[in-house]
Amino acid sequence: MKVEDRMSRDVVTVSPKEGVRVAEHLMKAKRVRHLPVVSDGKLVGIITDRDIRRALPSPATSHEDHEISCLLDTLQVQAVMTRKVISVTPETSIEAAAALLLAHKIGGLPVVDGERLVGILTEGDVLRASLEGGREEEQEVGKCWLSMP
Repeated sequence: MKVEDRMSRDVVTVSPKEGVRVAEHLMKAKRVRHLPVVSDGKLVGIITDRDIRRALPSPATSHEDHEISCLLDTLQVQAVMTRKVISVTPETSIEAAAALLLAHKIGGLPVVDGERLVGILTEGDVLRASLEGGREEEQEVGKCWLSMP
């Protein structure tokens, strides 16, 4: 099975010049944890919910909510995004993609064709592929048992 069989093609993206607050709202609204950062159609980074949490001041500080909001409105995505993005192609095997997710302890892989973003593969996609593959095997075994006299 290949990445193109399991990736999400309708990818929510953000511009590097966009405010971190916009990225945070997009993640919440779309219920995603990873936003590829795209400029002129080219993948230039990725921002995650973890990147945003790291950009926030410590809860132990005396910042008020409006001050934190102002900070996130003025702070650009490019200031907190990961620039060295680990990505895969649509032709990459699911097994190889899963190995990358585990080895780098990340939850999502942008899928690129050259420099153009064509999808995203998350750990959830890989788990679903694994579960569905297991069900198909169970069904095949069940068919064998059912067809025996």
